[in-house]
Amino acid sequence: MVSQNITLDGVVQDPTGEEGIGGWFNRIGDRDRAAWAQAGHEEATRSAALLLGRRSYEYLAARWTTRTGDWADRLRALPKYVVSSTAVPEPTWGPTTVISTDLIPKLKEEIDGDIVVNASTQLARTLLAENLTDEIRLIAFPFLAGRGGRLFDETPRSLRLTSTQPVGDNLILSTYALVQDA
Repeated sequence: MVSQNITLDGVVQDPTGEEGIGGWFNRIGDRDRAAWAQAGHEEATRSAALLLGRRSYEYLAARWTTRTGDWADRLRALPKYVVSSTAVPEPTWGPTTVISTDLIPKLKEEIDGDIVVNASTQLARTLLAENLTDEIRLIAFPFLAGRGGRLFDETPRSLRLTSTQPVGDNLILSTYALVQDA
């Protein structure tokens, strides 16, 4: 299951502005941020594992390893599978296993429950291209970024909306099932 924060024009890159082209995540108010955090905590509670690309793992681990609270504890405890062709330097964010992309189908068979892909845009695109994604969850932020990397490439895909709900005052969580085209 791919889970992403996204702008209304489809940008997922640089939500916090560290790359100098985004920063849209930081423009939400306190009520929206609290509701977003609650949605993230609920997703982590329902998840069985995290699947991440190496760069996303390093980015998230640097921020979540020392955080406290139920959400941080849950993320720390979740098994993490990092898709990388290079070693992950000293995995310190709870149970972490480095795997290659070809092991993902086996992982899907072995793990009972949601395997969540957070961030990891390149990995998410690979999973979509190889039909290894069952569901996409998008939290839409009310911004038009104008530029930046997008989650979806130009490959057409059919999706079916399975749920939508407001998150706070200005965000929307939309969940889609992937439809296998005939």
